[in-house]
Amino acid sequence: MGQARVGLPPFCAEGLSRVSVKGKAVNTVSTVLIVDDVPASRYALSAVLRRDGHRVLLAASASEALIELDVRMRAGDLPDVALVDVGLPDMSGYELCRRIKQLPPIASLPVIHFSAAARPPADRCRGLDAGGESYLTVPAEPEEIQAVVRAAARGARSRSDAQLRAGRLALLAGTILSVQSARCLGELADAAATGTERLTEAPATVFVLGGDGEIHRGLSRRRAAASLPDPGAHEAVARLMRRVMSGRTGVRHTVVPAPLWPAGFFRSVGGAGQWSDGTPEEADLVLARLTEGRTLVCLATPAYREGLSDETGHLVERLAHATALAAEPLLMYEEERHVALTLQRSFLPSKLPELPGADVVVRYEPASRQTEIGGDFYAALPVPGGVLTGIGDVVGHSLEAATVMVEIRHALRAYCVEDPDPGALAGRLDRMLQHYHPGVTATMCLSLVDPATGHTRIANAGHIPPLVVRDEGTAAYVDVRGPLLGLGLARPQPSVVTLERNERLLMVTDGLIETRGMDLAVSMEQLRIAAAGAPRGVADLCDTLLACFGHERDDDIALLALRRTI
Repeated sequence: MGQARVGLPPFCAEGLSRVSVKGKAVNTVSTVLIVDDVPASRYALSAVLRRDGHRVLLAASASEALIELDVRMRAGDLPDVALVDVGLPDMSGYELCRRIKQLPPIASLPVIHFSAAARPPADRCRGLDAGGESYLTVPAEPEEIQAVVRAAARGARSRSDAQLRAGRLALLAGTILSVQSARCLGELADAAATGTERLTEAPATVFVLGGDGEIHRGLSRRRAAASLPDPGAHEAVARLMRRVMSGRTGVRHTVVPAPLWPAGFFRSVGGAGQWSDGTPEEADLVLARLTEGRTLVCLATPAYREGLSDETGHLVERLAHATALAAEPLLMYEEERHVALTLQRSFLPSKLPELPGADVVVRYEPASRQTEIGGDFYAALPVPGGVLTGIGDVVGHSLEAATVMVEIRHALRAYCVEDPDPGALAGRLDRMLQHYHPGVTATMCLSLVDPATGHTRIANAGHIPPLVVRDEGTAAYVDVRGPLLGLGLARPQPSVVTLERNERLLMVTDGLIETRGMDLAVSMEQLRIAAAGAPRGVADLCDTLLACFGHERDDDIALLALRRTI
């Protein structure tokens, strides 16, 4: 920037000899980038800052400074402060500051402008408007230069710490949202383990212990063990969790040394129960149980280096509490689901009764574990005049739906003894629901087949109509409609068709084909085409359709296929 700055007293040897640091507290070491085209000035400034304990980087031009910043950005070692001369030869210090502030990876770098030439107030404002934190006019006392640099570095650290805390709180909030969105305890444990890993930057394992003693485990992605510990290790963890809490509620933080902590839950790659450096595998545990809660949650990370910091530990404790809070309703739901499934399976026949003159096959697949219990049911009964078949679904997914399903099925069995006509049965079931379960609705399709003649009467109550599948490779839906059961609406007369010996009557629940976002009519057409192309036989027909449509469904699936044998 010219020769005017050569020999300035504050930067000469005599000036440096007067710098006193006596009585100063030792500051956090900062790295300062000095950008100045005058070698003597660079040397003097670097000497002043080194005397204050800073590391110094030097650049003789703006382009050299940008190259240095790019190299250090890639290496993850950016300086803490940039001290920039406003009169650089290749571009002004203001323009260099603007370019720095336009690059997101280095935009937070504090820039201090300085000049040895007298500058009007407007130039000082230009420096601040360009994004600079401060402006120095030299000559200046070394203590002033050091104080300005320390203040800029301190402010940058405070902003960085605040941003880091905000980011970690956002990470915690996102993890809690994932935990609260979990559909089962295993999914919850996985979400909590992933969040724990991101908060602690270490591999994590999460355990959720239910009131019945069943333990659910979640693993973070960084866990790299080739195989999981055996069931005995899981039982040891469960005993350890109970012992640490000892009936307590709330959140507790503890470190468990080896060999009390079973090896292999983190990344044990050395000897048995050790890390590669020979350190025994220990665990830093954060456990949580709600007041009156039955679920015990444990978030575990390795403790082989150092414990969690106070801030990190507090965040993990909050995550543990949120995980326990989300686990309680999931545990209750799983218990309810188990009861509902037991109820549903106990009342659905394990095998069909003898049905003279007809070959009937059923298939029933409950929904995946992560979804709610449904109310699908089926029936195949010998009645006066032939074979009565029925398939239906109580609207809703709950223990109540499964209970109503059982009632409908038993009512159907009782009513058909007196009158097996599908139209009459649909009317009586409709009235039964209105009387005992107002507000509950159900879909159902009923057929009464005379095996000797093929004469078939079909009544429909809001259900997918049955398919008549022929051996020559065609299939068609029976034109039969009617309102849902439980609404009390007028019901049309049953449809009448004749079922030939080479034809199969197929009934399904919507769980087989219903896909979110797809029109049901499209799904029904896909089912018709698949049924037409299925192998002959009732069992092959059902198995083929399950193979085509029955994967990872969110609802129960029931199929019933009938074929005359006389």
